[in-house]
Amino acid sequence: TSAYSSPAKSLGDPGITPLSPSHIAKDSDADDAVEQLFLVVVAIDFGTTSSGYAYSFTKEPECIHVMRRWEGGDPGVSNQKTPTTILLTPERKFHSFGYAARDFYHDLDPTESKHWLYFEKFKMKLHTTGNLTMETDLTAANGKKVKALEIFAYALQFFKEQALKELSDQGGSDFENTEVRWVITVPAIWKQPAKQFMRQAAYKAGMASPENPEQLIIALEPEAASIYCRKLRLHQMIDLSSRAPVNGYSPSDTIGTGFTQAKEHVRRNRQSRTFLVENVIGEIWSELEEGSDRYIVVDSGGGTVDMTVHQIRLPEGHLKELYKATGGPYGSLGVDYEFEKLLCKIFGEDFIEQFKIKRPAAWVDLMIAFESRKRAAAPDRTNPLNITLPFSFIDYYKKFRGHSVEHALRKSNVDFVKWSSQGMLRMSPDAMNALFKPTIDQIVQHLSDVFDKPEVTNVKFLFLVGGFAESPLLQQAVQSAFGSRCRVIIPQDVGLTILKGAVLFGLDPAVIKVRRSPLTYGVGVLNRFVEGKHPPEKLLIKDGTRWCTDVFDKFISADQSVALGETVTRSYTPAKPSQLVIVINIYSSEQDNVSFITESGVKKCGTLRLDLTGTDASVPNRREIKTLMQFGDTEIKAMAIDVATSKSVKVGIDFLNY
Repeated sequence: TSAYSSPAKSLGDPGITPLSPSHIAKDSDADDAVEQLFLVVVAIDFGTTSSGYAYSFTKEPECIHVMRRWEGGDPGVSNQKTPTTILLTPERKFHSFGYAARDFYHDLDPTESKHWLYFEKFKMKLHTTGNLTMETDLTAANGKKVKALEIFAYALQFFKEQALKELSDQGGSDFENTEVRWVITVPAIWKQPAKQFMRQAAYKAGMASPENPEQLIIALEPEAASIYCRKLRLHQMIDLSSRAPVNGYSPSDTIGTGFTQAKEHVRRNRQSRTFLVENVIGEIWSELEEGSDRYIVVDSGGGTVDMTVHQIRLPEGHLKELYKATGGPYGSLGVDYEFEKLLCKIFGEDFIEQFKIKRPAAWVDLMIAFESRKRAAAPDRTNPLNITLPFSFIDYYKKFRGHSVEHALRKSNVDFVKWSSQGMLRMSPDAMNALFKPTIDQIVQHLSDVFDKPEVTNVKFLFLVGGFAESPLLQQAVQSAFGSRCRVIIPQDVGLTILKGAVLFGLDPAVIKVRRSPLTYGVGVLNRFVEGKHPPEKLLIKDGTRWCTDVFDKFISADQSVALGETVTRSYTPAKPSQLVIVINIYSSEQDNVSFITESGVKKCGTLRLDLTGTDASVPNRREIKTLMQFGDTEIKAMAIDVATSKSVKVGIDFLNY
């Protein structure tokens, strides 16, 4: 039978039925877990394009240290983070990560490099895979496949070892993993399976274990950014809206100058890697009216852009999420895809596909060259941007087509890209801006949709964070679209905002008090069959009682507010009093109103199996089975208790193995 046919009919067990009245107890102290004492919090910002870590000792939480400088940075790219690239040997063993992986791969002889497995930008696979499991594969640059879980675990293990080594060098003695609380950030719009996948990869990397899950927190990227933004002082941010046109200067000029000042400031600070965070809420928040004013955090990274709407609860500055996280794959990678499409248009898709496979290292080179020019794009730029074509590109093209790259450019009718005699593609600023346009348009459109939601009123500030937020083109687009509705603010070291916020979150996970549930959760039950109300095909007659099967009994609805650690309780009774094994199946759906577990989009995500054999027979004839669901950070736990005997069973909601 299919997994979603009637469980009651297929399993042959009569199932459970709600005890009327269905009551809900809110039980905030259900979780009396002993708070472990960690010496240090290490946060890892595992990004699509670049990654990094930062840490803070619990004894001095106002100091956040950003990881040591990495070797081998790129021109025009600040290297506080390292590229998210990983290299495995031909035997599929971990070799290197980041710049080291890229440079080593690049220096291999082409005959040899085709046996090595090189991965980049692989994080997006978790967002785009609909049915993610522990078996999902990733494809290396040479076309070979490796389990995604292995790659993610290797990457996290690399960061774990780097961080522990840095901590040990600093403290002069070996730092143990048990002394560290780890925080890994993921996009808020990721589906539950992807968030769970990240936790499994971290267990595999040895950061924490299923027995000790509290050692690892999965934090949501825009939430982390939001926590950091609350601490901002006025001198630590750039307010795009305060730059009104002055004496005929257009705002874009002033935006430009504001950024140079900010860059100078950051550069001076680059050497000192410790950031001080004051234990206060920044002055900017005094302008927020408590209870009514909101702010939006737009986290724009390499792969995804996600947005959350928060409200601050003064005086302690707790955050409350007002609208469930939304967004999509509108990160700066979209600009790279547009560049690739442009190359296909000029040189032919067949050539580009072949070139990527036959000369993967040169392709990586070309994209690095593009990256630094991409960062030079600005709204008011007038001079062209030159992109160096690797020699092997020019050479391979001639072999492939029998004519020169120059000839292809002349013939292609792409008039805003020219060939310069120094062997470069010369792009006009308009051509470069056109590559950004589709991605930026999607971000602005999505933001407009969020602003139009009834829950999203009184937005005072819009914080633009994440690596893509460094782009003046994106800043200008957001400012011109929304500057009249709210103040658009950019933290100074915008690429590190999430990292620092994640450290603060690890130091005080209770700061986020209320979240919105991304899914509807419930259990499958039997109800007494009511003629005319229940569909006839759901009728099941057992021992003379008429039951309606497959009923979805809801615990919590999608987008409902959930306080952190909140427990929702329901009581059930076995449909057949003599039943000794009780199986409760937990289901989820993205829809709000679900009546039956057989509806499309309903997925099974957990099973509670309570075995009551061997318990005393003098149990009351209506046995009460309490079922609880506790909504924690990004994890959800469920539990069933037999009230008469206090026998209980627990399960974590699992989206990967069903």
